[in-house]
Amino acid sequence: MRLKSQQKSLVMLLGAGSLFLLAFFLVPLLFVLSESFVGDDGVVTAARYMAVLVDEQFQNVYVRTLKMALVVTVIAVFAGYPTAYLMMKLKPSRKAMLMSLVILPLMTSPVARTYAWIVILGRYGIVNQTLSVLGMTKEPIRMLYTEGAIIIGLLQLFLPIMVLNLVSALENVPNEVEEAALSLGSNKVGTFFRVIVPLSFDGLIMGVTLVFTGCITAYVTPAILGGAKVLTLATLMRQQALVLMNWEAATVIAVVMILTTLVLHTVMRRFRPRNQV
Repeated sequence: MRLKSQQKSLVMLLGAGSLFLLAFFLVPLLFVLSESFVGDDGVVTAARYMAVLVDEQFQNVYVRTLKMALVVTVIAVFAGYPTAYLMMKLKPSRKAMLMSLVILPLMTSPVARTYAWIVILGRYGIVNQTLSVLGMTKEPIRMLYTEGAIIIGLLQLFLPIMVLNLVSALENVPNEVEEAALSLGSNKVGTFFRVIVPLSFDGLIMGVTLVFTGCITAYVTPAILGGAKVLTLATLMRQQALVLMNWEAATVIAVVMILTTLVLHTVMRRFRPRNQV
């Protein structure tokens, strides 16, 4: 009787969660998708997609957004994996302290964190002042409103997410596995790439997906550090919707962003080791 009651409660909770996702996520998503294929005369057409996809500005912004997202993701992987691996080797007290430091930026508003980079990278910011004092530059270097500034801001924003996903995955890798590989003649580098990475690949997939999609859809950081000079998909969508009042183009851009993230996740799942499927 108690088991049936627990099963009934579980079904009710799952049903409530499914209804919430259906009403507030899937239905609006399907509405946006359907609206992007409906013309002004109510006829189903792909004219809006053709008008946006052949636009040179959209193509440049799309390539720029993917390029910056790729750069941030690659740096996050190469910086996050060693960090997460070394954290797993520390004592529990030190590990807990470092985990707190990793989580701390996530508790700060992205707006505040992004504006802090203006103080650092501005024309009279900390970096330019330091270079001037050291005699390395005669005039301030333009750092803000560049792709580099956006990459730095996005990396600070999403690197903790990558580290947390990798730490969570590495916690499920038994220490005995690494010890067995070393005892069988493998070196530490070979053990890391042949044993640790495949066993923690799920965390890598999730981290890459979250960081890459987060970079594609991020708005605050590109808007502040890139301004109107360096547009991304998110800032371009805002410009089309609220400045030019071109809601049709903004809808198409939103659909392109969604499809890009779905394609990325599908591709990443195909790289998953077969023995873990």
